Amino acid sequence: MNVGLFIPCYIDQFFPRVGMATVEVLERYGATVDYPANQTCCGQPMANTGCTDDARPVAQRFLDLFSKYEYVVAPSGSCVAMVRHHYHDLLPNDPRVERVAERTFELCEFLTDVVGVERVEGEFPHRVGLHNACHGLRELRLGKPSEVMSTPFNKVARLLAGMQGIRLVDLERPDECCGFGGTFAVAEEAVSCRMGLDRLADHHSAGAEVIAAADMSCLMHLGGLARRQRMPMSTMHVAEIFAGYPIPER
Repeated sequence: MNVGLFIPCYIDQFFPRVGMATVEVLERYGATVDYPANQTCCGQPMANTGCTDDARPVAQRFLDLFSKYEYVVAPSGSCVAMVRHHYHDLLPNDPRVERVAERTFELCEFLTDVVGVERVEGEFPHRVGLHNACHGLRELRLGKPSEVMSTPFNKVARLLAGMQGIRLVDLERPDECCGFGGTFAVAEEAVSCRMGLDRLADHHSAGAEVIAAADMSCLMHLGGLARRQRMPMSTMHVAEIFAGYPIPER
């Protein structure tokens, strides 16, 4: 499998360990991973703020770099949702959009839907609270949202649950937003922080040692709040857990 690796801006700048873990996991399951060094942003921050003219050339750049790959994988549900569901609006006349969109995957759905991974090897003997990020849950369908009346499933939870020693704790509201929302956290700081503190309280009450998610943007928000509140919980991207990385120091 020839995989073009897309690393989101905030992971590149602040959490490079997540990018390295993603490479290790992909290579473990047989992928040949290439990282285009000239990649930039997927365009989501600009598009979400209504700056479509600024988002368009960034999306064009993504297509220029990634259209040659058999698959494109990113450790970010929100970036993948941008490519898969919103590039059509930005570049309606570009014939590459459809093919790139259908070949771009979030890491966990790539492992389950393309590679066919049933169980991730390794152990993680800790109590883990899974944060189901909004884009992954509701745009990529990585799991069943609570408002949908259908058979429950969760691709991220299933991969985590197969690891030795792990215990996924039960949350009161397992698919509630963390409050980050990109520029929402800047424009509506008080609301964003209140939502994040509510999520932390839920994980803390459930006894989580580690909050895990498939989106580092959510964990950046929750981790910052947890440190400021001196709460005894760490945050880890699921790629770090799959790769066998230790819990980072708080």
